[in-house]
Amino acid sequence: MKRILCAAAAALISTAAFVPAQAFAKGDVVVVRTAPPAPRHEVVHARRGYEWAPGYWNWNGHRYVWVKGHYEKVRKGYVYQRPEWRQGDRGWTLVRGGWHRGDRDGDGVPNRADARPNNPNRS
Repeated sequence: MKRILCAAAAALISTAAFVPAQAFAKGDVVVVRTAPPAPRHEVVHARRGYEWAPGYWNWNGHRYVWVKGHYEKVRKGYVYQRPEWRQGDRGWTLVRGGWHRGDRDGDGVPNRADARPNNPNRS
């Protein structure tokens, strides 16, 4: 009986390391309980008229998969917000990013009227 219990315990412990990360969805928002891997390094070359959209780890329902970075044509009056994972009480949530109209540094002054629109340290 002891052998059976020990074997069952060993089997349980050995498979626990391979249990996939748990995730749940609420609408379009996916929350993953395990942190994403560190971002990969990508070589970026300046390209006039284009904004670099960096690569990021996406959740495919079972695991993280890398989405390569790419160039996006600049849109006048818009700012590109990079995708990022944010940690919350229930796990990690991906903010997908994309083009947003308005205020790059979050100071309440629209970019078109802001003398220094990229200053995140302003109060």
